[in-house]
Amino acid sequence: MVGEAGETVQRARYTYRLRVSATARVGLEGEWGRCRWLWNECVARAKRAHAEGENCGPARLDGMLTRARAVTPWLAEGASVPQQQTIRDFAASRSKALKDIKNRLPLKRRAGMPRHRKRRGSDPSLNYTRRGFRLRGGRLHLAGGIVLTVVWSRPLPAEPSSVRVYRDRVGHWYASFVVPAPPQPLPPTGAVIGIDWGVKETATTTSDSHDLPHARHGFQAQQKLSRYDRMMARRKPKKGQTASKGYREAKRWRAKTYAKIARQRQDTARKWAKKVVRDHDVIAVEDFRPKFLAHTSMARKAADAAIGATKRALLEMGRKHGRDVRLVHPAHTTMDCARCGARTKHALPLSERTYTCTACGAVCPRDKNSARVMLLRAGLDPAGVEGTRPPGAPLREAA
Repeated sequence: MVGEAGETVQRARYTYRLRVSATARVGLEGEWGRCRWLWNECVARAKRAHAEGENCGPARLDGMLTRARAVTPWLAEGASVPQQQTIRDFAASRSKALKDIKNRLPLKRRAGMPRHRKRRGSDPSLNYTRRGFRLRGGRLHLAGGIVLTVVWSRPLPAEPSSVRVYRDRVGHWYASFVVPAPPQPLPPTGAVIGIDWGVKETATTTSDSHDLPHARHGFQAQQKLSRYDRMMARRKPKKGQTASKGYREAKRWRAKTYAKIARQRQDTARKWAKKVVRDHDVIAVEDFRPKFLAHTSMARKAADAAIGATKRALLEMGRKHGRDVRLVHPAHTTMDCARCGARTKHALPLSERTYTCTACGAVCPRDKNSARVMLLRAGLDPAGVEGTRPPGAPLREAA
């Protein structure tokens, strides 16, 4: 978003837990039922328009909503704001899918076309613009007379422009506010750091004091998860039968445990990212995408390391505090020498944890060498690979 002076205004989400009464829960579930029905009608209308060769844009869907509310009292009982936002979300999802098809992206990278939402297979999610909610007396008042109690774990930094009320798979309700997030610059330190992602250690840096060891949150909860898996396996309903109360309880306990693990990983990542951003002006990060590890023998350990969540937390923290975070291509970072720049002829196996350069004889831990290579490729080393200091590089040596 562009402000009045032409500068880009960043926005962030602030999420809070909700205390939902029985009356408010009935109201939220009723609104979700109407929005879900409207979403499914949009899916059916878009399919019919595609078969007939017609265009089905947001304007036509808005007209469909106006006619439907005029002849359907049940739909007109709900607020119009979340229903209009449902159409906007459907149009954005369909446009993204059509754009990916037009650009001929690989199937794995394409956004799928919007599908029908089942009553039991999808969690409620309602979007409200500024005219559909207000904050009064510490409570959230939604269009339609729904009043929710918000657990204010931290104050909102500014007036929110929209809010999303949703329920997770555990059954907890949350409110996610969108607010302007101006940068909060930190005092300069003159230090730079290189970061290499891994599985033995989640993050290995050029500074020993900023390394992030593997927290193993998932491993510590594995015994409890295995117990819930056995309970679900014993109580699994046969095809066509309704799940028993014991099966649903075991499934809920399992989901609560996974949600706790996710919160622990996120907390660890944010605390480490804040420490790195606070102590360094420029950060060279390996642009590593750990998705492919899900198809290897290291899938479980890689998922427990939460490299993707840690990387996102570092990028968000760097943007928030105005730090220069540079993404480095990960190709051949384990084969290059950080001292002379020579490259080995063959890729090092994962079992070999020490890097030895055959050109200059440098010997150092493999991950530490890769972290140093990040600095060289980002142009942050004072001497550079070829012996010249790149323009704008900090004068101090790397941490």
